[in-house]
Amino acid sequence: MSTFIYFLCLSLLTSVSKSMIDSTSLYLSPTILFPDYQNMLISFKIYIYTPPNALSFSSPTESNFFTCLQNSPFVTQNPEEAHLYFVPFSSNLSTRSVARFIRDLRMEFPYWNRTLGADHFYVSCAGLGYESDRNLVELKKNSVQISCFPTTEGRFVPHKDITFPPHAQGNRTAKYLGFVRYNEVKESNLVNELRKDSDFLIESEPSNGMTLVGRLGSSVFCLFEYGADVSGIGEALRFGCVPVMVMDRPMQDLPLMDVIGWQKIAIFVGSRGGVKEVKRVLDRTCKDDECAGRRRLGVVASQHFVWNHMPQPYDSFHMVMYQLWLRRHAIRYARREFV
Repeated sequence: MSTFIYFLCLSLLTSVSKSMIDSTSLYLSPTILFPDYQNMLISFKIYIYTPPNALSFSSPTESNFFTCLQNSPFVTQNPEEAHLYFVPFSSNLSTRSVARFIRDLRMEFPYWNRTLGADHFYVSCAGLGYESDRNLVELKKNSVQISCFPTTEGRFVPHKDITFPPHAQGNRTAKYLGFVRYNEVKESNLVNELRKDSDFLIESEPSNGMTLVGRLGSSVFCLFEYGADVSGIGEALRFGCVPVMVMDRPMQDLPLMDVIGWQKIAIFVGSRGGVKEVKRVLDRTCKDDECAGRRRLGVVASQHFVWNHMPQPYDSFHMVMYQLWLRRHAIRYARREFV
């Protein structure tokens, strides 16, 4: 994206912010978000290290993010003025090769050793596990990991790491209580139970977009089982279908957790109580007026779940960048010797 186009978009931010300010209850800190976001656009600088090999990513989200980053004004060729440093490596790169890459950065540049990697970030959709190698320990413990949602258990550090918003592809009459778009090979017990309840529509992914829009528009709730396909969250929000996140443990890796109040746009329920418990929670937590409020805020939130080829204000790319901006004040760990 050219600098001219970028700052043309920047000039539109005032009008965009005014339209969003009416729904500020969606955001955790609206009085901070909007001015801080604009400050980020002007000030934020990132230095990209040269990757060890030609990059290859396992998901379109990773690839799209890297392309947008490369073409953005955030990138600087002067590492001395950078707030954060991006460590690029392919999704299929072995842990040994990643460790070697970090070792080379440590020897060639002074920036890693200043913070032991705390002002660095990397992209890994699957997330990195814990290894014994010094370089991998520092990368996992200190650097910001951007991964895909939902994350693999044990490969996400709350309050440090962040997740990409899923790559998402008015008046309404609700025909179904809940819609579940299920395309996993192995169905869960809850999905099998929901299939027998006429209040819920259970099917594999519709063959065309208009069918999906019709399903979303005719359902009060859209159920997403944690660990299954969650790519439709953005679309559900956009078309007024309240997301219901089904999981049996606290959710600490939701996209944009630093920015939006998920409790205001989604409902959380466990799976162990079956359909009866799901219905009880939905009836208790989402009366008519409350559901209308969730849908209204959900439509506002949906703009943050859009991945554009040419980034637009407040879209997924910029909201990921904003979360990185919030983490730019790196913790400088004391040096220690590794045996």
